[in-house]
This record gives sequence, C-alpha cells and structure tokens, in this order.
Amino acid sequence: METVIAKTAGFCFGVRRAVKMAEEAAAQGPCACLGPLIHNDDVVRALAEKGVRTVESVEELVPGEHVIIRSHGAGPEVYERLAAMGCPVIDATCPDVARIHRLVREKRGQGREVLIIGQREHPEVQAVAAFGGGARVLEGPEDTEKWLAEHPETAQKPLTVVSQTTGERKSFENCVKILKKQCTNLEVFDTICNTTSNRQAEARKIAAEVDAMIVIGGRHSANTAKLAKVAAESCGRVLLIENASQLDPEALRGARRVGVTAGASTPEWIIKEVNRKMCDENKTVETVEEVPVAAEAVVENAVQEAEAPAAEPVQTAPEAPEGEASFEELLERSIKTLHTGEKVRGVIASITQTEISVDLGTKQSGYIPISEFTDEPGVNVADAIHVGDEIEAYVMRVNDVEGTVMLSKKRLDSAKNWDSIVEARASRAILEGIVVEENKGGVVVNCKGVRVFVPASQSGLPKDAPMTELVKRKVKLVIREVNQPRKRVVGSIRDVAVMERRSKAEATWNEIEVGKRYHGTVKSLTSYGAFVDIGGVDGMVHVSELSWKRIHQPSDVLKVGDEIDVYVISFDKETKKISLGYKDPNENPWVKFTTNYAVGSVAEVRIVKLMTFGAFAEIVPGVDGLIHISQIADRRIGKPEDVLAEGDIVKAKIINIDNENKKVSLSIRALSQADVAAPAQPEPEEDEDDAPAVVYDTENPPAPEDMPQE
Repeated sequence: METVIAKTAGFCFGVRRAVKMAEEAAAQGPCACLGPLIHNDDVVRALAEKGVRTVESVEELVPGEHVIIRSHGAGPEVYERLAAMGCPVIDATCPDVARIHRLVREKRGQGREVLIIGQREHPEVQAVAAFGGGARVLEGPEDTEKWLAEHPETAQKPLTVVSQTTGERKSFENCVKILKKQCTNLEVFDTICNTTSNRQAEARKIAAEVDAMIVIGGRHSANTAKLAKVAAESCGRVLLIENASQLDPEALRGARRVGVTAGASTPEWIIKEVNRKMCDENKTVETVEEVPVAAEAVVENAVQEAEAPAAEPVQTAPEAPEGEASFEELLERSIKTLHTGEKVRGVIASITQTEISVDLGTKQSGYIPISEFTDEPGVNVADAIHVGDEIEAYVMRVNDVEGTVMLSKKRLDSAKNWDSIVEARASRAILEGIVVEENKGGVVVNCKGVRVFVPASQSGLPKDAPMTELVKRKVKLVIREVNQPRKRVVGSIRDVAVMERRSKAEATWNEIEVGKRYHGTVKSLTSYGAFVDIGGVDGMVHVSELSWKRIHQPSDVLKVGDEIDVYVISFDKETKKISLGYKDPNENPWVKFTTNYAVGSVAEVRIVKLMTFGAFAEIVPGVDGLIHISQIADRRIGKPEDVLAEGDIVKAKIINIDNENKKVSLSIRALSQADVAAPAQPEPEEDEDDAPAVVYDTENPPAPEDMPQE
C-alpha cells in the first residue's frame, strides 16, 4: 500500500497558538477554558491533565479564576461578565477570527446589517454574531434564497457579508452570487481562512488520485467534517476517524493507494500514530503530495511538528528513574537516523571562525556554517552564543558516509519569523526592521529575518523623493500581504505614520482648550494663512494672525517645515477645525504705543500711504495714524502729494487716540502753528479746515460717502 499524506494536514496557526497559550497558562497554575479549547478530545484531555479544566458556561467559573477564551472566540458580553467576576482573561482567539470581530463591529456601527455564512450553532459564528449586534446567520445557498424570499425588503438595505473562517468556499461563493443578484447595497468580505481553503483544495486533489481517503479529526470539528465532505466528492471510500484506535484496517482492504489528511484541530502526533498503525498493518510506502499552498499553510507545517504535543507512548517496560534514560532509549538515540527538513536540538560543542559544532546525541556530528547561523545584520556569533548553550536548528543535509549533519539555524528562525509575520498581518501589529536595499518601485526591509517589500507609494516619502534616503535606516511598518510560495511579503511604512497620526490626533482633541500652546510644524501655505500640525491635527493660522506688522502673504513670515509655537484661538470638534494664533500678545504694538504715547505727544513718523483725503503715517511698527489733508499744512492744499511723499520722515502731534477702534489722529499743522506765538483773540467760527481730523484704517478705507468733501 502507498500512502499520500497531505502537506497541510494538522494544526493551523490559530489552533497551535491557542494550544501553546493554554500550556503556558497551565504551567503557571490551574485555569479554566470557556468551552473546549479546540474540537479535539485527545488534546482537551491532554490539557486537562496539565491543569486546564473545561467549563461550558460563565456560571461554572470561580470568581478570580484565570480563564482562557478558546480559539473560536467569545462575544463581548462574555468579556464584560468575566471582568465583573474579576477573572483574568487569557485570550486565545484566533487572530483571523478576532479580525472578523473588529470588522462586523465597525460595519454595525456604520448602520449596516451583517450577514454571516456559516453554521448557526458553531461557537465561532455565535461570537461573530454577538459582535455584529445579533447578525443574521445563513447556513448555505438554500437558506439564503429562503431568507431573501421571506424578507424582500432587505434587498435595498446596506448589507455586509462575512464567512465562518472554516467555511466551505464553494458554499460561500454560491451564497454571494445569490445575494448579488437581488441586493443593491452589498459589501462582501471573504473571511475564509487561507489554510482552510488550501487544506480543502489539497484534500480534493489527493482524493481524486487514491483508492481510499482517511480524514483525521475531532467528531465536533466543523473543518474536519468539511474535509470529509470534500474528499467524498472525488473518492468513494472515505474514513473519518479521531485517532489511530478507530482505524479499521479491513476498511482499507484492496486499496493500493491511500490518502491521509487531517483537520486544523488534529495534532501531529495523532497523524503519526495513524500512519504508524497503517505501516504496521500493511507494507506501506509513504509519499507526500506536492501541492502548492498559500503562505500560512507552508509556514505552519514547517514548524508545527516541532511544536505539536509529543505522543504519550504506551509503557511496555518499567520507566527508568527520573533523570536517567533506559538502555533501550540510549540505544535508540545512538542509532537514530536524521532526515533533511527535521528540527533538532543539540548542545554547542565548539565555535570556530567558519562553523559551530553541535552535539546532537546521535551517531552523526552536527555543524552549522557561520553563514547559516543568522541573517540578522550586525550580529556577532561569539556574543550571541557560547559553548554549552542549547540550540535548535534544521537539518539541511545528512552525510552518512562521513557521519556529519549540516544544520541551519537561520532557516528555523525564518520559519518561526514567518509565523510571527503571519500573525502580525492578522493583528495589524507594528514591526521594526532595517531598510537593506532600494528595489525597483520601492525598498526592501529586513524584518525578523524576512525580506519585506515596501512599494514607493507606501514608503511615506514624497512622490519624487529618492528611495535611497531610507537605506540603512530603522523603520516601523505593518504587514499588508503574505505569500510564501512566491516568497513575497508586502509592508507599509506609510500606514504606521497614519496610525500614529490618528493616535496623536485623538489625544490632541481630548486635551485641546482655548489658549493652550503647542509646538507645531508648518505643513502648507495658502494665500489666506498657514496650516500647522500641532500633533496629528492641522490647525490654521489666518494671515491676520501671523504678524503684528503689515505683510502681503504668509510666505513673508513662514515657510513649509518651520517649527513654530502657536496657541489655540478657537476650535470646533464637530467640524474638526482649529483656529490658531502665532502673534505674541506681549508684542502687541498697540500696547507698546499707548505705553509710550498720549494725546499731545509729538512723534517722528514715516509716511507709508497717500490717499485723496490725507496720509497714513507709521508711528511705531504695527500702528499707523491718519494725517487728515486739513492737518498736513497751515494752508489749504489740493492733495497730500503737494507736500508729502511716501517714505518721508516728519514730526507730527498726536491729537486724538481711539482706544476702542485702535485709531490715531495726527497733525503736522498743529506743530507749525505752535511755532508762531499769536495774541489771544476771540475764537473764530470753526472753518472747514479747522475740523478735527478723523482717523481711518489703511486696511479698511472709508466709503466714498464718508470721505470729507471739498
């Protein structure tokens, strides 16, 4: 018999993560899991032996007890009840499921009705529905058509569709087709896990090429049941079992080629037990089907064997004392044959300039070339490891003739780092990396030993800026796309800047108040003012608030990129508008003027503007006074230009100050009259030329009807 074992069989990323978190929690002390951690009785029993008890409801918990939220997730009300009971939460919700929680909550908040394609009784679907405010669950195409027929009014409503992560793609696509035909405002999010899709595709391919198919998984596992269903479409003999004890060799009689796959909740050791039993019962040749799979599947299978719980062997002889190994165990270790692709653990025996010798406890001697130690830039091997340290590595090549095994630590690190990259993509976590090179259309960032391509549009640099500015710089980025078969990871530096700006903006809006001062950066200039970033939020400084002096345009005072101190004049949280001031109130020229001058004072002024009705003169920078045409000379003149010119420096007497309107009246004539001592005479009737001067603002000239008439 020949067996074909699916490469995607076994724990998915989310399940492996949940099991690892549960084991770590149990190591700290007894704890409870709200529902079975995963749909596999063998794993649940193994965890129970380590101190993880399973409860079906919150009522069974003890106040203050540590509680694990299983990989399927839980609704928001569960978190609230646990908080009220003082129960610390260990959240093992699959990152892909948590992403759906955030999505449906956001869409519900936008007033959209959420539809979930999946099984109503499945715990993952129930949790998603709770986050979606009691979202509608449709179990398949027939259920979808029935719901639309019973509720025709929903065709006009805004609808958002998601899927159970372990859903069957064909069923999901058929449901979407039905909805698209009738619904006019439809959003569709394909939330089926890539690993699930790849696993089903591989099962379908293998099933079409074998005489019998074995599907291993828990009896309550939805994705295992779907695997069996998919396999049955192409193979007439499908066996669904939970472990090796349920395998009936008679059911495989006559089958010359048998396929083996397993659900996402099936640990590697159960798959090995099933395969071992088949080998014992039949003369079996094992092959691994070469089926292209997506990034997550490849990464998961690269590390899952090492991280899966070890099988509990049946004891056929008395155990050796603790800390000692039996003769049989020592013998097995000494003759153990290593294979390419295995993960091994050993002790560093020596370190040279070219390689690291590793004692593997086997008949072969292991070594790691320095070039295979790490891809991390700037790492000194002598500082990173020492003789006697334990180290893990991948088997790269086995030479039985020479008795050597070539190992690679960086390959193992890369697989683990891929795992963290996949998780970072799901959780939108911010990572750090070094820009190692400029590439066509962007830059390449070394992030945890993985090359991440950042397109120029996501670099955060201006459109025409050279990418070389980023080379050798440490940057923050988020992962947008992962595709391991193509060895492609796409990231974004710009998204981090946007996220940080949003965070700063929220903090600024929470603490903003009138009069508060900020140190900001000029972002842009317009004809009417300058926009200044004061911490994730742009406020505007109107041109009138830029300077106490007369300016023609904002660029007379500021330029883009300037760092300036500003203060809040007013703000509106609803329209998100902020008015800022830049002029220092302590430098107010009117205050300086009134401090140094009063009515009757004589000032040396500069003529700045000539009008038909008089001349404006600068007394101090920022304060002008009007010399009415009747106050320019002690004789009648036709126009101010007959006596004055712009730029002239003359002495004038302050004859009136209007503090309310900040206007000043000046007179040159009053000074010339004072020079001539005249005898006291009866006061003549007021002549037109003797009328008191009226002050006008140069920036706001009087209307024609208000101007003095000749």
